[in-house]
Amino acid sequence: QELRPRGLDVKQEELGDLVDKEMAATAAAIETAAARIEEMLSKARAGDTGVKLEVNERILGSCTGLMQAIHVLVLASKDLQREIVESGRGAASPKEFYAKNSRWTEGLISASKAVGWGATVMVDAADLVVQGKGTFEELMVCSREIAASTAQLVAASKVKADKDSANLCKLQQASRGVNQATAGVVASTKAGKSQVEEKDSMDFSSMTLTQIKRQEMDSQVRVLELENQLQKERQKLGELRKKHYELAGVAEGWEEDAVPRPAPAPFR
Repeated sequence: QELRPRGLDVKQEELGDLVDKEMAATAAAIETAAARIEEMLSKARAGDTGVKLEVNERILGSCTGLMQAIHVLVLASKDLQREIVESGRGAASPKEFYAKNSRWTEGLISASKAVGWGATVMVDAADLVVQGKGTFEELMVCSREIAASTAQLVAASKVKADKDSANLCKLQQASRGVNQATAGVVASTKAGKSQVEEKDSMDFSSMTLTQIKRQEMDSQVRVLELENQLQKERQKLGELRKKHYELAGVAEGWEEDAVPRPAPAPFR
């Protein structure tokens, strides 16, 4: 609910102020997230050793890279937004332009809030992983979610942009940078997960034949349960993504072809 635009509760003449406020809040959230990552990295270097330190350094380093890429994207979005307002407002003030194009403005507000929220949630997930209290999978999901949020911001920003705009080109380059950084977080997290699992793998050398057989049967049951849960969760994810993009895209008044389509649920 917090991510929904407040256009219905805000006077149109206040929308311009709200855009500036939310973009500033997003930039602040990213800076705070980056500072928290640096703090976590310092603590890890002071208290961790061996595989744990190696894994945490790699993951936090990739998270830092993602925050830097998102920071560049937000700045590029602000530059393009300023250009759009200046070229389209004529004799009107920026506030009047935002009010006249309220649906577009609300889309910017919603997308900006989603990016700031995503940065905070991702760092929370990274913090839990570093402490050994969270899951690697949750961190990967959070990193992909913030990448999706930045794609939403790009789509909202470029709806009214000139296709030949240099600032639009900068924004698209920044978007590619975010995608690459997101892939880096996912890769480092997967590698860390593999290292930890390899280190903590079960030793079967002391088990009897009966114990091995019992473990094997339990494992088969668990595999069947997880496969069933996975199928149901994929269906749920598909429906959630469909509803998400209906609310975040078309409902904000964006052009149909400017709304990024949800990717199919991953099979691996």
